[in-house]
Amino acid sequence: MNNDLKATMADALRLTRDGRLMEATALLQQGLGAAGQAGQARPMPTPDLSASVVVPTTADADNSGLLHRPSPMVLPGLLRPGGSAAAAAARAPGGEIRHLTYTGSSGSRTYDLYIPTGYAGAPVPLVVMLHGGTQDATNFAAGTRMNDVAEQHTFIVAYPEQSTTANNGRYWNWFRPEDQQRDRGEPAILAGITREVIRNYAVDQARVYIAGFSAGGAMAAVMAATYPDLYAAAGIHSGLAPGAAHDVPSAFAAMQNGGTAGPAIDVPLIVFHGDRDSIVAPVNADRLIASSIAASSGFNSGADLRVPATTGGGDSPGRTHRRRMYRDMDGRVVAEQWIVHGGSHAWSGGSPVGRYTEAHGPDASAEMVRFFLEHTAPVTAR
Repeated sequence: MNNDLKATMADALRLTRDGRLMEATALLQQGLGAAGQAGQARPMPTPDLSASVVVPTTADADNSGLLHRPSPMVLPGLLRPGGSAAAAAARAPGGEIRHLTYTGSSGSRTYDLYIPTGYAGAPVPLVVMLHGGTQDATNFAAGTRMNDVAEQHTFIVAYPEQSTTANNGRYWNWFRPEDQQRDRGEPAILAGITREVIRNYAVDQARVYIAGFSAGGAMAAVMAATYPDLYAAAGIHSGLAPGAAHDVPSAFAAMQNGGTAGPAIDVPLIVFHGDRDSIVAPVNADRLIASSIAASSGFNSGADLRVPATTGGGDSPGRTHRRRMYRDMDGRVVAEQWIVHGGSHAWSGGSPVGRYTEAHGPDASAEMVRFFLEHTAPVTAR
């Protein structure tokens, strides 16, 4: 039995122990299919940021696990975005998933809305989740397990979905100037989705948050910078600072060197990043925090806290990580940076059913929601 299959079997066993039998079965089916190809290098596509650009592929010959370890998580088939296992995992918490479409002057997008079982018409928080490239709303919900956290804390989750017409790899166009401005392009669409949910459901407008992964993280940073009156806090996982790039070449450069300085993020911010991320370099986490600090002169940097391994994704072993907190002059934590040691370009503490996830903790979804619920914002005209 090769190492990949052993890892798959271990993940499936943990899922079974957690009672997630459908996820375990799907993982085993794909793992066994991949075992027949052992020893063959599998191509790993370089992120395709633009529908008009053809990007070469590179061989996945890295044995260090930098790219969320070579495993059946990233193979096509049953676990592809929107696949049956992902759909079952997204539904598993028991709430209602509604498939909706928003249309505004800047365009339209579909989005999924998770309504937790505890929602009874009283105002609840709203979390807007932006998926990464090659993902979709269903896969992102399954991979992050955010719907499970929504059940625990009773909040609504919106999952906007990038269209293949706007970007054939489903990447949010965070690097284009026309998609980095308030009331234009994709920011206007995402703000429109947020406002539509606020308008149609009982949402506590002081507790509206946005989070994203990779390209979705970069776009969440753009949203936090351009709509600080709409969101009370933001969470960025493996993303980039707003304004880091202005076209496709500068986007690829920014993914490695952090890019150029852009607008400040003037809302409380929590950042997650793996220190072995070879797709979006960890320097981008530093740039995000710098963008947050630039919004206020009232920050006091907290000391590094080296935390022992924690559990994430069921009973799987965790990873050590560094958590740095930044406080304002009143002692309130207004920014957090989590650096996951050994973490790759993957959602920390996620489900193996989703793409670009790593079951090893810390649990990014739980920590982001914990941070979110510690922050409220003044309600203004939205």
